[in-house]
Amino acid sequence: MGQLESAAPKADAATAGMKMELSDAQKESRLRFRDFVQQHISPFAGQWDREQRVPLEIVDALRARGYLGAVHPTRNDHGGPMDLITYGLLTEELARGCSSVRSLLTVHDMVSLGIWRWGSRDLKAQYGTATASAQLLCALALSEPEAGSDAASVSTMATLSGDEYLLTGTKKWITFGQIADLFLVLARCQNQVDQTGQLAAFLVPATSSGLTRTALTGIVGTRASLLAQLDLHECRIPKSHLVGRIGFGLTHVVATVLDHGRYSVAWGSVGIAQACLDACLDYTSQRKQFGRELRDHQLVQQKLTDMIASTRAARLLCYRAGYLRETQDPGATAETLLAKYFASRAAVNAANDAVHLHGANGLTEEYEVARYLRDAKVMEIIEGSTEIQQITIPKFSFSEL
Repeated sequence: MGQLESAAPKADAATAGMKMELSDAQKESRLRFRDFVQQHISPFAGQWDREQRVPLEIVDALRARGYLGAVHPTRNDHGGPMDLITYGLLTEELARGCSSVRSLLTVHDMVSLGIWRWGSRDLKAQYGTATASAQLLCALALSEPEAGSDAASVSTMATLSGDEYLLTGTKKWITFGQIADLFLVLARCQNQVDQTGQLAAFLVPATSSGLTRTALTGIVGTRASLLAQLDLHECRIPKSHLVGRIGFGLTHVVATVLDHGRYSVAWGSVGIAQACLDACLDYTSQRKQFGRELRDHQLVQQKLTDMIASTRAARLLCYRAGYLRETQDPGATAETLLAKYFASRAAVNAANDAVHLHGANGLTEEYEVARYLRDAKVMEIIEGSTEIQQITIPKFSFSEL
């Protein structure tokens, strides 16, 4: 779906229509992504969830296929950067198999694109190629124990000392923080003339002095995503590792990376919803109740219909957002917010119904729908909660198709 096309461009207004479909190349890519997931991810996702870790071999496989950093503008291998619709299809298929694996793409690409958009020439020279090819894995260090969804209230402090910044604070729930090589950290500057309290973004290598990380376990959803807590105690980084300008940390740098994150999460939510639908269509065709297959009961048919409709609607919203992002349309941000809001809710509703349709089996680890429900709930919280989207979306003007 590289563009919206007229199905009959020479027809009159009464018969003209609009065609929205994937290109042959995009369809072929989707099949390739699906085959990879079915062979290397889906059969093991439940085990990874129980072990609370994605194996490094899968990270290597994603890297080797060019799936990490796939949309980076400077990619010149694997045929160049992926178009954003194809990237969405990749994200959906990965989430359909394992949402924790999908989350690695999300956080790595958020930071690598943030460096490309806001990093200095020196930062791009130092880290651009390595992050675009995922030789260095990136993670976003935004969340803090107290700030929650209020990113403007972060308390991590950055103090300029000669040619270095000293960072002190705690970052929590950092996706793939256990293995990331490079963190994008949001901090508050202090002891600087006319800049005290302003937010800034910094690149912090995992090997930096004063940085320690602790594995987080017992998380309800996306349990295999190697979450970590980062403790920074006068963590020393070069002055040149400031990304953008002081005061731009939240409004520009983090805003850019979260915009991409919402797009990825929207597609990931579609993947979860589709996985729920697949599981329910299979289960209700095999399970019998009161002398009939489950799928023949009207209430079951109603739930399946709602699941089908909401999943397809969410996917179409993602197509729309991806098209506008690909064409750099000014309305892309608003459509991305809408897609993330609707798709994450659709995933939660689909997963909730999937557990109900599986009955007591849906509450066990023997069936995947319990994992889908836990992972779906995460989608409503990360990259801006459902409630934040409800406050933000009405502020935009949405153009008619």
